[in-house]
Amino acid sequence: MEQIIDGKRYNTKTATLVASDRYWDGSNFDRKGRNTSLYKTRNGRFFLHHETRWQGERDYLEAIGKGEAKAYYEELPEHEMEYEEAFGEEPEEA
Repeated sequence: MEQIIDGKRYNTKTATLVASDRYWDGSNFDRKGRNTSLYKTRNGRFFLHHETRWQGERDYLEAIGKGEAKAYYEELPEHEMEYEEAFGEEPEEA
């Protein structure tokens, strides 16, 4: 999917998947008919891909900042990249 947001092109085909809530449950990947995926562009920007299976709703992209991307990374259960690789820093010790 591709979308222009604030004059910038965001594209799921050219960006890197960082994390998502998609996982195989034995019959499908859908979570209540909707999925969210976090991506990182080649220029280091983050965006979300919101997918839906519900009639009358559309898939869309949402540009987000690094802080919000970190929050989504923590919430999304399936990580395709390590935290350090995605954000260029180690997570803080508790």
